[in-house]
Amino acid sequence: MSMLNEFKEFAMRGNVLDMAIGIIIGGAFGKVVSSFVNDVIMPPIGLLVGNIDFSKLAITLKEGKEPAESVLIKYGAFINNILDFIIITFAIFVVIKQVNRFRRKQESQPAPLTTKECPFCFSQIPLKATRCPYCTSEIK
Repeated sequence: MSMLNEFKEFAMRGNVLDMAIGIIIGGAFGKVVSSFVNDVIMPPIGLLVGNIDFSKLAITLKEGKEPAESVLIKYGAFINNILDFIIITFAIFVVIKQVNRFRRKQESQPAPLTTKECPFCFSQIPLKATRCPYCTSEIK
């Protein structure tokens, strides 16, 4: 098998496609959450705290000259990113909790019986069996 065919087989596997779709959707979801934090949540919090724009909060370590930029510790952006992380983590938690709840419902339904126990040798045999294949006893 050529390397191109092997790569095609690998790339077309369900898990790889599912992972790629998850990464793309996750990236888009991250952008939405960042916008939500920066544009919806932080302005009212900044207003309540005293008209503070968190994205502009920084500690200047070294003033920059004309061609060089200042060296800053941007702790306001860090606060925004922490809120992004908390919201994304909470959203993933809610989704996984719902998936697990759905799986538990499916697992709680007992599977239909397809075997029974031989009363003589206690082996598992098909329900419709009239003779045990292990001990050859007749089963009523």
